[in-house]
Amino acid sequence: MERLCIERGLRMTGQRRIVARVLSETNDHPDAEEVYRLASKLDPKISIATVYRTLRVFEEAGILQRLEFGDGRARFERAAIEHHDHLIDTSSGKVIEFQNVQLEDLQEKIAHDLGYRLVGHRMELFGLPLAAEASAGDKDSGGEC
Repeated sequence: MERLCIERGLRMTGQRRIVARVLSETNDHPDAEEVYRLASKLDPKISIATVYRTLRVFEEAGILQRLEFGDGRARFERAAIEHHDHLIDTSSGKVIEFQNVQLEDLQEKIAHDLGYRLVGHRMELFGLPLAAEASAGDKDSGGEC
């Protein structure tokens, strides 16, 4: 990620390097507070304002993508090289990335049928694990048979 920043002409301060490192090492979709928590372990002097500013700079440079999953927190991921969509577990907040060729083809067809050439899209699916629903159904049944 640091290399990408340099390629995009960003001046890499020590604190920007730390934020870039945190983002490079995460496999999740952290929000600013999570980035700050991890960055402050590496540099206790880093401020939350610096983290927010750095995330904004990285986003404006096309290095990061801001994601809104309806939970009131902006989350971030590295700008995708390959398109993917997201499934958000509403019980845990876990974000699962996925690709589906049939879904992509259907979206292209829908746009075409409506008289458009699709130039991009973003899809977020929200769900509960099937196991959690089955477990909740057992509890709702009113007890033992």
